[in-house]
Amino acid sequence: MGLIDSIKQNAKKKLRTIVLPESQDERVLLAAQIVLKEKTANIVLIGDENKIKEDALKAGANIEGASIINPLEFDGINAYIDELVELRAKKSLSKKDATEIMKTEPRFFACMMVRLGDAHGVVAGSDSPTSDVLRAAMQVIKTAPGIKTVSSSFVMETADGKFGDNGLILFGDCAVLPDPTSEQLADIAASTAATAKSVVGLEPRVAMLSFSTMGSASHPMVDKVKDAVSILNNRNVDFAYGGEMQADAAIVEAIGKKKAPDSKVAGSANVLIFPDLQSGNIGYKLVQRFANAQAHGPIIQGLNKPVNDLSRGCSIEDISNLVAITATQVVD
Repeated sequence: MGLIDSIKQNAKKKLRTIVLPESQDERVLLAAQIVLKEKTANIVLIGDENKIKEDALKAGANIEGASIINPLEFDGINAYIDELVELRAKKSLSKKDATEIMKTEPRFFACMMVRLGDAHGVVAGSDSPTSDVLRAAMQVIKTAPGIKTVSSSFVMETADGKFGDNGLILFGDCAVLPDPTSEQLADIAASTAATAKSVVGLEPRVAMLSFSTMGSASHPMVDKVKDAVSILNNRNVDFAYGGEMQADAAIVEAIGKKKAPDSKVAGSANVLIFPDLQSGNIGYKLVQRFANAQAHGPIIQGLNKPVNDLSRGCSIEDISNLVAITATQVVD
């Protein structure tokens, strides 16, 4: 069974409610049909009910079973508005402006549904830039306790099963933070470890990557990774980690034993934390192309509740898969 099939099976065990706020995109409606048919989540679509049903008919999408909520007619809108005013009090957001946001910005409305317990997660971005999705998520849902950093990870699924756990290995951060600080790298490590557990079902072994292995080189870029490891030491985290180390020391057993013999993760890491966005983004794309690997993500992490961002070039399958992934991120 492939990773996505496994994730969907897990999602079916406890149906979560996932909001798709960009109902004007026919790909979203067709993806909703797949999710409803496969029973991997309950679906909420945001917008005018007549328009959504008309668009679904045109697209050939059967969305029977989905809930449709129009913010302009929503009975609980005042509670949503008041909550946003309170959340943005330091920015002096007026009730008038909060009302405008809640009634016209579906991503903010969707995130408020999740914040107030009316849904479990949000999938958006097929019809908006990442900045719009993350702005709503960070202003409404906020970061998880003890985490100050929103980041992302990709689950790489390689065909030969040689590295990681039977070919599954997580890369972070590949999509959000260009130049994370040491503290942010520690946050990324913790969040990616949590993703490995909740989404993929792995016991994380986290390698903090660098061009140095355990002091083999000296440079401020190496120091940043070393400091991140020190921060993890002070946090007493509940997952195995090590670093700084080079990529081959992280994933090749013989090299790990030689370069970092005392490490708990060297040679067997299933989570790789890159020192910056350039290396992470380049790394996952090289593996995707050279190894013909599947790259599942980006999975947004570090938020108090799950919100995931789609590429505007995403496929219908990408959307339905990400709904299942989002459902598995929910923590009771």
